[in-house]
Amino acid sequence: MRSFPYCHAEANGRGGEETGVPRTGQPAIRLVGSVQRAFAVIDALADADGELGTNEIARRTRVNPSSVSRLLATLVAGGLVEHVPETGRYRLGPRFVQLGNVVLARLDLRQIARPHLHALVESTGETATLSTEGDRDAVTVDFVQSPFSVQGVAQLGRPSIAHATATGKVLLAFGGRPLPPGPLKSYTNRTIAKRSDLAAELEAIRERGYAYNFGEREDDLHAVAAPVWGSQGELAAIIGVQGPASRFDRDAMHAAVEPLLEHAHAVSLELGWTALVPQAAET
Repeated sequence: MRSFPYCHAEANGRGGEETGVPRTGQPAIRLVGSVQRAFAVIDALADADGELGTNEIARRTRVNPSSVSRLLATLVAGGLVEHVPETGRYRLGPRFVQLGNVVLARLDLRQIARPHLHALVESTGETATLSTEGDRDAVTVDFVQSPFSVQGVAQLGRPSIAHATATGKVLLAFGGRPLPPGPLKSYTNRTIAKRSDLAAELEAIRERGYAYNFGEREDDLHAVAAPVWGSQGELAAIIGVQGPASRFDRDAMHAAVEPLLEHAHAVSLELGWTALVPQAAET
């Protein structure tokens, strides 16, 4: 069970206001005891497997039941806590979802993803990219280059052709985008140019959770990419690994899948996604 240190002041009879002097020698900020106790109530509800009654909250937080009752009434009025009439117990309210989404919207995706891009470069030796949905195609918003002199060169703002790149195919498979209209242009002899073949490829991508590109946009460039999910289960970004076909061959690409999925999953979690970890499928 979680400890609630901000309730100790009340238990010690100090009313919840800390007035000690920290090691800096500066006076500590005086804290509001009732707010600290409200935090304790919220934390207790967050830690619970289900709903909690007033007395159980009081026991967990060491705040007296009458104070807990008043705090709960205030939190219910603010939408932070819900009272369940059928049971007479309490649970966290939908206001936390709204507040959490505001915080998540302010997070810089690139700041979150960059350490993972560096880690992917370290584990694979190839260039790692971060892309987001553009007007028509996925667009590169950040990347970390391979340390090798011969590398898959990425460019900020460069679109990933939807049907001819790993990143683009992830966008088509998971982003709710329809197949591009009109004929599909062939960039190499490996480009998927038949709409029926592309539809089958996208279905395979959905099943395994990631996409390959074997020289379909440029003859000498291979890539693998995976989706990053947002807090609402939407496609928030795409992480890819790319390299020259001579080095980033099929074996190297298959070896890159596991770390790619791990880091795509980690970024998704940091963005508020809560689904299960995708597992790499055998190919």
